[in-house]
Amino acid sequence: MRYKIRSHIFALLPGGDRYWIDRFIAQHIAVAYYWVVVLIYMLFPSYAYYLMELIEGHAYHTYDEYLKTYEAQLKAQRAPQVAINFYRDGDLYMFDEVQTAPDHEFRRPKVNNLYDVFVNIRDDECEHVKTMVALQKPEARLTFKSPHTVFEAIAAIAEGEASLQDATRSPITDKPD
Repeated sequence: MRYKIRSHIFALLPGGDRYWIDRFIAQHIAVAYYWVVVLIYMLFPSYAYYLMELIEGHAYHTYDEYLKTYEAQLKAQRAPQVAINFYRDGDLYMFDEVQTAPDHEFRRPKVNNLYDVFVNIRDDECEHVKTMVALQKPEARLTFKSPHTVFEAIAAIAEGEASLQDATRSPITDKPD
């Protein structure tokens, strides 16, 4: 989904979708990159996460520079509907699911103009860096939980369907008693 929103946004920028060859090359490089990362992950998972950390960090800094350079022009343009749907009005379950904030507060960024959209994309890149750093730790699988787990557990207890221990059990790492 994040690539879909970005492709729509870049298409709105001057020249963003002018030449089919640009789209063709970008799409094929992305497919090749995907398979290279899969291969690295299969051989050396921590290196794959480190590579992704570096790439996401570079993306963060690139968006940050873009925001500083084109702030006025971006603030003058309205946010595309696809960005409004993704960040504010659509089904936000998966958006919340990929946030790494430990305090379980769901992020609801503003989307008033194109500048806000790029700020949100930049901030998403920062979240991805945090995730990649966390995934390099040996205990990563044991510590990651869905931010929805807490709220689903509270709802289940309120309905009398489960105990807190049952409702917060991770299906991947926890075994039933």
